[in-house]
Amino acid sequence: MAEHEFTKLALLHAQTDRAAEVARDLREKIAFVPVDEADCVVALGGDGSMLDALHHMLDTGRKLPVYGMNLGTVGFLMNRWHGASSLVDHINRAKMMRVAPLSMTATTQSGDTTSYYAINEVSLLRETRQTAKIEILVNERVRIPELVGDGVLLATPVGSTAYNLSANGPILPLDSHMLALTPISPFRPRRWSGAILPDWMTVTFRVNEPAKRPVAVVADQKEVRDVAEVKMAIARDKEMVMLFDPGQALDERIVSEQFAH
Repeated sequence: MAEHEFTKLALLHAQTDRAAEVARDLREKIAFVPVDEADCVVALGGDGSMLDALHHMLDTGRKLPVYGMNLGTVGFLMNRWHGASSLVDHINRAKMMRVAPLSMTATTQSGDTTSYYAINEVSLLRETRQTAKIEILVNERVRIPELVGDGVLLATPVGSTAYNLSANGPILPLDSHMLALTPISPFRPRRWSGAILPDWMTVTFRVNEPAKRPVAVVADQKEVRDVAEVKMAIARDKEMVMLFDPGQALDERIVSEQFAH
């Protein structure tokens, strides 16, 4: 028996030849509607396509569930490709997973401010051969006066298995309500490997010697260069829904990832 009754599906797909071909085939079999008329979105492609679809929800203010089908390489955030005949069935039997993005506000050296959301992580990265020097504050209290290295990132549970994991950060269960604060190739302090923080806390990065050691910030795919300060907090009011096939939901995948070898 169906858990949901989604009847108006919208389709978003990656800008690849295969995704475009599959999208054409699906449109011949399913009467998709525009996103602003839909009650559910289907995303075709890889993990980047899922992030693009979720960011589309954030940009438009539409809090529609997103069901992804993998046509990419990894597809950690996607479901297996099923084809058109059983697509609606799979969507209506899918498990809902709620995820909240990070809200990021970056201030540049010239004083300009830019705000973005990040579903995976916010990363500070050095722009030149010079190592970055970054002060780290948690709830407005200085915790690391000066981190010296390639950079630092703050990851959500969704993003904890992405860049965070490659930087030797911890994997966070989806319902942990935690954030991973992880240094990137740190030089000083040598023994600091990062922290796990409750997601109600705010985190601030301040760049030391920004003129000599310029730093860029990246919120998922969006970049701001020459930053002086970056403030981050979970945006609970922007919570979104991802749909997964039973037995293949994101929370179960994150647990399994901890035993991968």
